[in-house]
Amino acid sequence: MTVAHDRVVMEAMRILRATRVPLRRTVRAALWAGEEQGLMGSTAYVAAQFGERASMELKPGHATLSVYFNHDNGAGAIRGVYLQGNDAVRPIVRQWMTPFEGWGVKTTTIRPTGDTDHASFDAVGLPAFQFIQDRLEYFTTSHHSSMDLYERIQPDDVKRNAVILATFAYMAANRDELLPRKPLPKPRAATR
Repeated sequence: MTVAHDRVVMEAMRILRATRVPLRRTVRAALWAGEEQGLMGSTAYVAAQFGERASMELKPGHATLSVYFNHDNGAGAIRGVYLQGNDAVRPIVRQWMTPFEGWGVKTTTIRPTGDTDHASFDAVGLPAFQFIQDRLEYFTTSHHSSMDLYERIQPDDVKRNAVILATFAYMAANRDELLPRKPLPKPRAATR
C-alpha cells in the first residue's frame, strides 16, 4: 500500500461518514499488510472470514459479501474498472461510472488483473475488482520506494478517486441484490 492508496480509502470513508448517507449494508475499509510478500494480509483475512482457496470450504460470510473494491495502482486518476472476467457486473459498473465520465472514468475491461489484494477475494469466487488508474511514477520514481511520500501525491486525483470509491461503496451497500458472481472455482488439487 502506498501513501496515496491509504489516503484515498480513508477519505472515501470520511465522505460516507460526513454525508451521513444511509447504508443498508456494512462498508469496511481495509489497509492490508504483506501485499508485496504474496498478498499475505488479504489472503489470511479471506481464509478466516470467507473460505479457504485450496479446499473451497466456504464460511457463512461468503454468502453475504456483496463486493470488494481495490484501489492499488499508484497515485494516478481512476479511469475504469477491471471486471475480472465477470461480465454480468458490466452494466452495473457502467451505470455507476456515468457521473464520472467527465473525469475520464470510461473504461471497463473484462480481463482480469492480478498481484493485488482483490485477487484473494476473487480466488474464492467473491466479486472483487481493481480500479484502472493512470500509472504515474508507478515503477520509476516513488511507488514501492523510499520516495513514496505525501509530497508525491496528486491532490486532485486523490480527491476524485476518494469520491469515486465512496460512490461505488454507497451504490453497492444500497443495492437490493448482491453483485453478480462468477461460478465458484473448483478446489485445488492437493500437491505433495
